[in-house]
Amino acid sequence: MENSARYTLIGAFALACLLAAFSFVYWIKNVGGIGQRALYEIRFEQPVSGLAIGASVLFNGVRAGAVTRIALDPNAPKRVTVTASLDPETPVRADTIVDISYQGLTGAAAVALKGGTADSPRLTSNNGQPPLIIAGADVGRSLTESAQETLRHIDGILDQNAKPLNTAITGIAAFADMLGRNSQRVEGLIGGLENLTGSGTPKAGPPVYDLTPATAFPQVTKTIKGQLVIPDPSAIILFDSQKILIRDGAGTYTSVNNAQWADNLPKLVQARIVQSFENARQLSAVSRPLDQLNPDYRLELVIRSFQIALMPSPKAVVDLTARLVSDKGVVADARVFSASISAKSTEAPDAVGALNQAFSQVATDIVTWAVGAI
Repeated sequence: MENSARYTLIGAFALACLLAAFSFVYWIKNVGGIGQRALYEIRFEQPVSGLAIGASVLFNGVRAGAVTRIALDPNAPKRVTVTASLDPETPVRADTIVDISYQGLTGAAAVALKGGTADSPRLTSNNGQPPLIIAGADVGRSLTESAQETLRHIDGILDQNAKPLNTAITGIAAFADMLGRNSQRVEGLIGGLENLTGSGTPKAGPPVYDLTPATAFPQVTKTIKGQLVIPDPSAIILFDSQKILIRDGAGTYTSVNNAQWADNLPKLVQARIVQSFENARQLSAVSRPLDQLNPDYRLELVIRSFQIALMPSPKAVVDLTARLVSDKGVVADARVFSASISAKSTEAPDAVGALNQAFSQVATDIVTWAVGAI
């Protein structure tokens, strides 16, 4: 029992000596020590959260000493004076800036000294007192305090502008509601602007339909002696378009939905009449007007009707007048050519099919007549 008590006392004494040795080494390295140290007083005019005696003092991020004393001023409750023990070689100058930094995962506070120019004088003691460094107005404020201060400012701004903000939000809500109710018009307007500027995605146009020329000419056995030209047919502006027209019983014209001719109708009729003559073995005798060509005859065409008539039932109506005019301006012959073909419906395929049959019949009659008249 006596031996156990003796060992306990020996162990406690050894532990106390070990702790004393560590404390002595720490004091030598960080606080005072045997070597020469330079003392500085740093004055803060606001709280310095987390700073404690023994905290590191950094100069440009490098450890240069430690905090040896923290004092409060009874006459200035906001003031905190910190005494720092630094390596005398630390280049603390009159324009050195003081800050508080937080290190590591624990966020331990440290005094951070930064910068200073080479031309600025070194800080020296005055009347035996350590040199004084005065920290800036916002030094020592933590991130939490800065966030709280910012939030207080935001609250103040919101309080001062509550009514204008409410008016603005109400206006935005009303505008959004208006856009929702007129979304189709807005989309149409934006689409129009995109088409105007060429920045939008081009929309696919309606299906395009062509006229079919005449191909069978059992009664045409001779070739035209001379040259025949076919100018553009004349037509009122109603027919001078790419629309595939529909005429109702009241004489009102509309167009076939989602369909159009491959070219303006007079141009298309001219091309297919010329092709019909070519199919009747008149290739060398018939052409469009050419500057260097002096034709013997000119076939003048007028489009009088080219539409789907609804009454009494849907049918394709093609009505053209043709005049053969000689090179001396004499009308050799003139006729009206008409054809009417029933249409299954006014849908594009049925309407175009019926119009093609009617036009092919008229083209056959015109070619047969012209070849025989010349």
